[in-house]
Amino acid sequence: MTRRRLAVLGSPIRHSLSPVLHRTAYDLLGLPWDYEAVEVRSGELPAFASGLDASWRGLSLTMPLKREVLPLVDELSPLARELGVANTVVVDDDGRRTGHNTDVDGIVRSVVAAGQEARAGLGGAAAPAEATVLGGGATAASALAAVHALGARSVAVHLRDVGRAGELVDLAERLRLPLTIASLDDLDAARPRDLVVSTLPGGAADDLLVRPSGPTAVLVDAAYDPWPSRLATRWHDAGALACSGLDMLVEQALGQVRLFTGRAQDDPLPDEDAVRTALRASVGLAPRAALDAGRA
Repeated sequence: MTRRRLAVLGSPIRHSLSPVLHRTAYDLLGLPWDYEAVEVRSGELPAFASGLDASWRGLSLTMPLKREVLPLVDELSPLARELGVANTVVVDDDGRRTGHNTDVDGIVRSVVAAGQEARAGLGGAAAPAEATVLGGGATAASALAAVHALGARSVAVHLRDVGRAGELVDLAERLRLPLTIASLDDLDAARPRDLVVSTLPGGAADDLLVRPSGPTAVLVDAAYDPWPSRLATRWHDAGALACSGLDMLVEQALGQVRLFTGRAQDDPLPDEDAVRTALRASVGLAPRAALDAGRA
């Protein structure tokens, strides 16, 4: 079987656990593929992409490259095109590059699983009346699409600079999702919240106060180093459900593995529950119940 190359690109990248996840998956699937982490700073991606040869199968992208990659692919999936954000590039045997977004699925499946484990709430019949997104970068666009998919009827986005929210406003309009924009300083600590997705980097949300609406309210904190974050600890101590960024990382990586192995993004791997369990164990997460196939 042909040995193929894959990598996660971004800056900083040394902390990334993507190599652990992907190597675990390909070992389990019996694929002799190499996956590494490569430091690629803003502005350096075109030079890196120009050096991809026939040995390459795909790329995972993190900060600050999820938008910079768009002009470097031959095609975008409908979701990546709508969001203007791609965290995955599949390179086919002819060298054609297709950009995808698996971050949305990573957030959705994390929230659904949390709801299922609580036997109620967001993974079941109840959708969030309003969702809150913290941050305004590329991952915030994915978070906006994810909470829309989860049934949120409106979204409040809090970010450092409200003047940089234009792309999120445009996306919300395309999704027909009512949106309010405010600064992080205007976050109302007393307001109960059904669903919060923090896309802020590690430590940036430590002093933010958010209050869960009840025991089935879910927080997804995309940061996972260190874990638990102070934000997640306060949420959990209030009796609600907190998902680590590792939960999201595992689920978005599963989406990438599907794509890199030639499957559709919504087509689960054979015995995917076993793959998920192995990936979770590789980053120190406990096993969890299988996701409902209709939502996975």
